[in-house]
Amino acid sequence: MDDDVLARVRRSLPKVSAAEARVAETILGDPTLVVDLAINDLAQLCHTSLSTVARYAQSLGYSGYRELRVAVARAVTLEQAQQARFGLDTTAIDPDDGPAAIAAKLAAQEIDAIEKTALALDAVALDRVARAVVEARHIDLFGQAASSLTAQDLLLKLSRIGCSVSHSSDPHLAVTTASLRTADDVAIAFSHGGETAETLRALEVARDAGALAVAVTSAPDSPLALAADVVLLTHAHESPFRMAAMSSRIAQLALVDVLFVRVVQHRGEPVAVSLQRTHDAVPARRRT
Repeated sequence: MDDDVLARVRRSLPKVSAAEARVAETILGDPTLVVDLAINDLAQLCHTSLSTVARYAQSLGYSGYRELRVAVARAVTLEQAQQARFGLDTTAIDPDDGPAAIAAKLAAQEIDAIEKTALALDAVALDRVARAVVEARHIDLFGQAASSLTAQDLLLKLSRIGCSVSHSSDPHLAVTTASLRTADDVAIAFSHGGETAETLRALEVARDAGALAVAVTSAPDSPLALAADVVLLTHAHESPFRMAAMSSRIAQLALVDVLFVRVVQHRGEPVAVSLQRTHDAVPARRRT
């Protein structure tokens, strides 16, 4: 998908005019319409003008409606291929779906999230963060709710290779420790939507104290992304029948795995010793 065009359309909704919002909602409601409709037909369907449709396409970063149409066509083709892979007509979870259908749809959604995140990965930004983590005196990890789980996962990984790293789900403690950071430190904040107030505050405090501020989010224009020195983007769309973070969490975990492997590569041979020691320390605690 062209930088996940449908995700761009979703993110644009709170910021556009009422007429442009009708265009966005029409695209999201049935993306195949855009593939088949000329600009004047789409404008008529959305009860707006040709110039509004063209202006909206440009606001998404495309040269015009034609380029937007091509991006949506590519997205539709990829989505249809993913559905066919699992024998599905749609990946949207219905309240009446049984276990097999839920498993297939979640698998399709989560594989899609991982693939999009991997394909759109900013390698330069990720390498900058990996090198900073290797050289850091201390790494702070911020995240609330489901994003706290991602922070804990990275905490466990970095701890195993001897990094000085911490994470607290208590927002007051997070801000307190963030205020003590310096230019020798790194702060990494996780938030799918990039608008969690507690996470944003902790990252801002760490950045103002001198630490390298890193945001892991799916929203490049979010407050968290704008507050960061480096942004690592995930790409995930949650099902409307959403009870908890699913695809977004999987996308974050995939990105964390890539970051950790890169940190290990930059650290070199001493890391292998640390990994072996931590591995050997655990069996003594296991029941035989």
